[in-house]
Amino acid sequence: MEEDCFLYDVFLICTVREADENDKKFLEDYVLKLESEGKKVYYPARDTNQVDESGGYRICVDNITAGKKSREFHVYWTQKSEGTKFDLGSSFYQHLFENKDIKLANRSNVEEIVKQQKKEGKKKSFEMVLLDLDDLSKK
Repeated sequence: MEEDCFLYDVFLICTVREADENDKKFLEDYVLKLESEGKKVYYPARDTNQVDESGGYRICVDNITAGKKSREFHVYWTQKSEGTKFDLGSSFYQHLFENKDIKLANRSNVEEIVKQQKKEGKKKSFEMVLLDLDDLSKK
């Protein structure tokens, strides 16, 4: 995809339905910070119509379409969000085949989760993949 084709600098993968007040505050501040830097952000809680008579299918299509029109993805990871996992799968495909970066918005939280997982002997997780993706985006 040519750079001129991008409508957004960042597609923010994040919890919408399951977002609590702390999540919402973090996300709103994060979006404001990016936009104050001149970035155009697609924020699903604000930019995707969340009323969907199809049961969520149209929301998935809208988010994938917006992600396709974005230069990179930023992920606000919480283990409680099903939609985040879906959007992560779509972004991973674009990372792999279109070289789009995937960055973590809340890396320190994810690092804490992984630290606990490793203590428990866990060898693989979405969180471990996200840390790798974030590291790759910095190279």
